[in-house]
Amino acid sequence: MKNVDDLIESAAELAARGLSKGEIADELNVSRETASWLVERSDATTQSEGRPAQSAPTGADATTENGSRPQDIHVDWAAIGRDSKRMSHVAAAMADLLAKHGEDVDLTIGIEKAGGPIATLVARELETDLGTYTPAKHQWEEGDIEDLGGTFSRNFAGIRDRECYIVDDTITSGTTMRETIEAIRAEGGEPLACVVLADKQGLEEIDGVPVYSLVQVISVGKDD
Repeated sequence: MKNVDDLIESAAELAARGLSKGEIADELNVSRETASWLVERSDATTQSEGRPAQSAPTGADATTENGSRPQDIHVDWAAIGRDSKRMSHVAAAMADLLAKHGEDVDLTIGIEKAGGPIATLVARELETDLGTYTPAKHQWEEGDIEDLGGTFSRNFAGIRDRECYIVDDTITSGTTMRETIEAIRAEGGEPLACVVLADKQGLEEIDGVPVYSLVQVISVGKDD
């Protein structure tokens, strides 16, 4: 993807396929606020009764109702994700970041969707069992996400009071990672460390759990 218009088009395609705004945020590696904005812009550009699609601004001219655009950074790691060899090399680097926490950890939890494939390769490197967690945002459309809940897949390893690592592709706000940490602890488990490909917040820890990333993405700009 090269610009905002590409993101708006992708959001429209994903919405047409029935994905929730939370899932769209996950697919495009943006915040829920940004995903909502992208979907709203895509709706605004479709042709309505007696109104040409071109009448709605897009890209650099598109703003929210209060005149502002969401402040976010889109991370496109498709060049890695489309190739299993590249993925395995990246997973090995992520596993190396976690290895300092000792050899007693025998469970790696991947945050669905994108974190699952990465966690599979990390778990192989670390020789641990594999679990997956589907966060609440996959059900989210509008309103308070705290009213929703995530789930651990029964098709993979359970927590069973075990120490574990958490793997995802990106940290945008930290909300999903924090939710996963809380869910693991609610099951009696103990997350020792988290690792992601890219961290947009530059976080060192979440709720006392160390956070590692291969890349930290820092936005440098002037607030309006």
